[in-house]
Amino acid sequence: MREVRLHDTLSGTVRPLETRTPGKVGIYFCGPTVYGPIHVGNARPFVVFSLLKRFLVHEGYEVTLVSNVTDVNDKIYAAAAAAGTASQELARTMTARYVADTDRLDLGRPDHEPLASEAVEDMIDLISTLIESGHAYAVDGDVYFYVSSYAAYGELSHRRLEDLDQGESGDAASRKRDPVDFALWKARKAGEDTHWESPWGSGRPGWHIECSAMAERLLGAGFEVHGGGSDLVFPHHENEAAQTRAARGQPLTRLWMHNGMVRLDSEKMSKSVGNTFLLHQALDTYGRDALLVYFCSGHYRQPIEFDHQSLVAARTSVKRIRELARRLQAGNSPAWSGPLHKEFFDALAEDFNTARALASVFEWVRLANRSEDPVGDSDLREMLGVLGLGNLLDGGAQPAPPPRALQLLDQRDHARAERDWALADRLRDELGELGWEIRDGPDGSSLVSL
Repeated sequence: MREVRLHDTLSGTVRPLETRTPGKVGIYFCGPTVYGPIHVGNARPFVVFSLLKRFLVHEGYEVTLVSNVTDVNDKIYAAAAAAGTASQELARTMTARYVADTDRLDLGRPDHEPLASEAVEDMIDLISTLIESGHAYAVDGDVYFYVSSYAAYGELSHRRLEDLDQGESGDAASRKRDPVDFALWKARKAGEDTHWESPWGSGRPGWHIECSAMAERLLGAGFEVHGGGSDLVFPHHENEAAQTRAARGQPLTRLWMHNGMVRLDSEKMSKSVGNTFLLHQALDTYGRDALLVYFCSGHYRQPIEFDHQSLVAARTSVKRIRELARRLQAGNSPAWSGPLHKEFFDALAEDFNTARALASVFEWVRLANRSEDPVGDSDLREMLGVLGLGNLLDGGAQPAPPPRALQLLDQRDHARAERDWALADRLRDELGELGWEIRDGPDGSSLVSL
């Protein structure tokens, strides 16, 4: 078992993964707020932490992976009202879409995917403890965390108290003791159709308390790794860290691990900004394997650009592995494979550097293509398996064409039947851009991945 080291946002250093119980690791990462379909940026933490689990299991750890679904939130109320539907119905629909879209990544599901709506009693208990200990106060049906009662506030985001803004305004601001205090419980407002009874009146939990309660419920306080996007460091994770430590007298987690943003046109991909590329669209356009290679090609802590050129390059890399797979044989790998195998796993052990690990994979592919002797696939299969790409060696099997490619093929066949050769050629070229080549035969046309 290698020593695994990960970057910790709290300390700002790369440090060894420490476990409460030898050989066991609990990981919690923040999942989506389900008011619409998820985009590629939402998918990055799902991929990063699913692959981290694969690597740790490979290294001999027993891993419990937890990712929540936020199905109670201001954004859900607003989206449901705009759509003329109940907030719970919208949340159920979008949760199902989230599961269906991430299932297409074929990385398995987290071990637990708790819904915020099913853990409200845990949240009420945690809030009650904070009130009893003087770290929270109730006013007009709301409950706020009293930031001044917690001296270490700001340590995770490395911000000064006077520079902080919780993003809460309007009536809430007038009820707080201090503008930096944040909501733990929100009194029911007009138009909010989902609510619970509590000691402070009818309402619902604030966003931050949801994750603290769900993480503690499934992993216990002091679990090994808490993850999520870097945009959550403040206020979400700062507030999680403060309220759990204040209530329980111990840290929520031992290590905070944050992935960089996916950017489109040099801005963070975000529903609120409106510059999103939905996950199902990316899967339809580029395919699952190319999308995984794209995610792995950048270090998880760095932002990555989502653009056509990057995805085409990833698809070309997938093609190289598939083509090599047809020449490999089952069995032991050649002598030169050993150092690359070690480089691959050492890269993952040192702050989960998938980009450097992927470079070892393609050096392996290059040397195998130059070899005049038969090449066994065991090392490459093990490496690709950890990255969720072991399927590329399964006989060089072709992926199923996505719906968009099949639609273009039908349009091209219709254009040929109408003898519109110019349109048929344009559709062929468009399919080529998507990574598909048309094969015409006596039984009709078909698509082959480039």
